Amino acid sequence: MLGYNGYLYVVGRRNKGRITFRCKKPPMRRNTVFSERTEHCHAPNIDQLLVIELKNKIKPQALISEESTSKLFYSELKYFPLDAAGQLPPTDALQKTDRRRRQTPKGRRDNRLPYPLKQTIRGENFILHEDNKLIIYTATSNFSVLKTFKHWFADETFKVCSDDFCQMFTLQGLFKAQVIQLVYGLLTGRSKSDYNQSFERIIEEDDFNRVSILTDFESGTIESIHSIFPNVVHKGCLFHFGQCVWRNIQSHGL
Repeated sequence: MLGYNGYLYVVGRRNKGRITFRCKKPPMRRNTVFSERTEHCHAPNIDQLLVIELKNKIKPQALISEESTSKLFYSELKYFPLDAAGQLPPTDALQKTDRRRRQTPKGRRDNRLPYPLKQTIRGENFILHEDNKLIIYTATSNFSVLKTFKHWFADETFKVCSDDFCQMFTLQGLFKAQVIQLVYGLLTGRSKSDYNQSFERIIEEDDFNRVSILTDFESGTIESIHSIFPNVVHKGCLFHFGQCVWRNIQSHGL
């Protein structure tokens, strides 16, 4: 597509290195060879060209940027002329278009992760372990930080995984009054053996100096910690304890 003097053109034909463009607007399309040999049957629409230019700026950014589509859209929109804003399609439509361009890289035939998903944005390896039952994401620099923490926090969520996995398990530490996530594990189950496999693979990497591990009240996690870390103090999360108490109060009609 070509924009010229407020008009939109599409390729009509190609012949011996010569490209013929024609006016995009129906119903009366007049052929032209990138010149003003014929008159158009409609007025130019500069605003429409500005909208197309905006879309063309956002599309390539959506493919390579880690920012949300809404942030990309609004960062470009602040430079868009106000008098042309009436030509913009609905915001949701623009953002959906950009989200569709962000295709998830396809896995290989052996179900292994594609190479782009195995590195951080700094080019550091981000895969500690990968098989059909467990994937552990972390980097060497993350382990260096984790080793300095005597108190670990473990958590799991069951709502963000694909159908191939049951949960995402994380290990965190407290750094300058902020909890930071350092290890991410995708598990296919929630039993003691599932957590054992994760912890055993992690402690193979270093001799971590742990004093305590705080978790919620998932039975598989607690049993695994007592088995793998017999000398470490296990603590239960107060927030999750309150949730358990409240659920029991409700279930007994109190």
